[in-house]
This record gives sequence, structure tokens and C-alpha cells, in this order.
Amino acid sequence: MDTDAQLTERDPASDPAQGLERRSRFARFRSRTAQLRYRPVTLLVLCLAFLFLLSTFVAQPFLIPSTSMENTLRVGDRVLVNKLAYRFGAGPRRGDVIVFDGTGSFVHREQGENPVTGLLRTAGAALGLARSDDTDYVKRVIGVGGDHVTCCDKRGRIDVNGEPVTEGYLHPGDAPSAVPFDIVVPAGGLWVMGDHRSRSSDSRDHLGQPGGGTVPVDKVIGRADLITWPVGRWSTIDTPGSLARIPAPAGPHG
Repeated sequence: MDTDAQLTERDPASDPAQGLERRSRFARFRSRTAQLRYRPVTLLVLCLAFLFLLSTFVAQPFLIPSTSMENTLRVGDRVLVNKLAYRFGAGPRRGDVIVFDGTGSFVHREQGENPVTGLLRTAGAALGLARSDDTDYVKRVIGVGGDHVTCCDKRGRIDVNGEPVTEGYLHPGDAPSAVPFDIVVPAGGLWVMGDHRSRSSDSRDHLGQPGGGTVPVDKVIGRADLITWPVGRWSTIDTPGSLARIPAPAGPHG
């Protein structure tokens, strides 16, 4: 029998080199398939990580949980909070709508929360899908450090440094305040109030507590600049000129 013919007619499947090559091709195929399968998951994780970093350091969506800022902000609105607004020296101005941590000023108790629940809520809040901490508030700045804020004058208006304020942003039918007050805002503090005065728990409700109802500037998370959702409510949140034109305090008050 011809030996060359025997070699030619031998089953290719019995060739170890060819079997190894087929296994190598199959392994490469499986590797590419696995890469394609996990690529969307990897992209999703990267996107979520980017959004979390953006929310932590630059701008965070914030879900409005109450009626205290109506009609400027309504329950269910998502606002974009600019975390860089006061990062480079500029402080909150009168009329700014801010989000702040009320711990130590509006909240004087420990907040207990399941760690897993807290993590899920934090992740949801970072994406604007859930409300933020129970200690986070959204209010309008009425007075800054050194301002003398009083209520009310003979026409029922709030005065800041002796100047009456026309508050066109108030909820229809609301008075500037049903609670009289007279306060000089300490340096580094803010006097804040909701636009729906009859439904807002704000600086007025904490006059007898540490800080006298004022919020430390370093507790401000950022400035609410934009309503992003629902689509029909899309708009910027502007600072009213009536507060922006208030003069600086003339000097110390007795």
C-alpha cells in the first residue's frame, strides 16, 4: 500500500494540530461573544458613574417634595441645582432659590436610616428620581449676613435694611408673613422663606432655636437655576429685581 496515499486519505479530524486550531478559533469566538454581551452593562455602569460624579460636584437634579415654594416650584417638579454657583467666592444673593442642608438650623435631631435604604435613596436622588435627604430644604433667600429683616410695615410688607420688598413671587392670596419678626442676620448666615408663606416652615419657625432661624452659608448645597421636568414647566428660576436692588446694610444694628 502506498504510504503517501494513506497519509492523504487520513481523517483531518484526527490531526491534533487542526483540532487545536479549531478549539482556539472557538475560544476566540466565545471571548468576542462575551465582550459583546457585557459591553452594554459596562457602558451603563460608566454612564451611571459619570452621572453620579456630575451630580456630586457640578449639578444635581432635585425633586420638589412639598408645596412650600408654590407657585414658583410645584410638587413633583425637578429642578437643576447648580453646585458651582457659590464655589468660587460668590455667596448667595437675596432672591436666590437655594437648596440647603437644614441640619443644625431647621433640624435638631439625629436622622436614623437603614444603610441600604440610604444608599438607594442617595442614588435615586442623584438622578432626580427620588427625593433627597429629609434634612434638605429648598427656600428663597430674603436676607444675607448683616441684613436687618423685619415684618411687617404698615402695608404688610417685609422690610430689608429699611427698604420695603415687593414680592411678586408669593403664592396668590398669601400675606408676606402672619408672624411678625425683627432680626439682624448674622455674618455667614441667611434668612430664608418659602414663596407659599402660609404653607412654608422656614426661618420664621425657628426663631427661638440655635441660630435664630438663619441657615449657615456653608450648609448651602447649591442654587436652583432651572426647572427641567415636567416638560411643560421648563423654565429658568430668576432672581427678582425687587430683592436684588436692596442696598447693603448701613452698619451695625442695636
